Amino acid sequence: MNYVYILGFHVMAMMSWMAVMFYLPRLFVYHQEQSDNSGFVEVVKVQEYKLYKYIGLPSFWATIISGGLLLEINPVLLTLPWMMEKLFVVLLLTIYSFSMEYFRVKLEKNECTQSGQFFRAYNEVPTLLSVLIVGYVITKDELLWFSVGTIIFFGLIIYKIATLKNHISKEEK
Repeated sequence: MNYVYILGFHVMAMMSWMAVMFYLPRLFVYHQEQSDNSGFVEVVKVQEYKLYKYIGLPSFWATIISGGLLLEINPVLLTLPWMMEKLFVVLLLTIYSFSMEYFRVKLEKNECTQSGQFFRAYNEVPTLLSVLIVGYVITKDELLWFSVGTIIFFGLIIYKIATLKNHISKEEK
């Protein structure tokens, strides 16, 4: 198989997977913050299910399988420190991805105790991970200061979002 075509497919699959990782937690925010509006919540439950099952999982597997093929074609990549860092972050992103299904099921059963504010903060995690992955792939270098700086920066953003009070007045709702 041609490496470039598989790489192109891998990038497109990854973009689809990331789109789900960016949007699904936002649906969780709406789900939790509109929990008293049962009609709205039922529509969001369908969106959450379809987004994860019909786009998220297939694009996840397409990303993983095509990435595996790229490593099989070019195994020297596994000897490079930046690739090992990237694969570690991909593992974290995979765990995050499966956590989305955990929360989706909890929300579907009306058993989720996490707040909309929690999901606002949790929504920053895939951005952090994708910045790290792209940084490793583009520079093809070990990026200790980039990694530490990015984690601290996003850690502060996540902390700030998680601790913000909701300033929307009842009249605006």
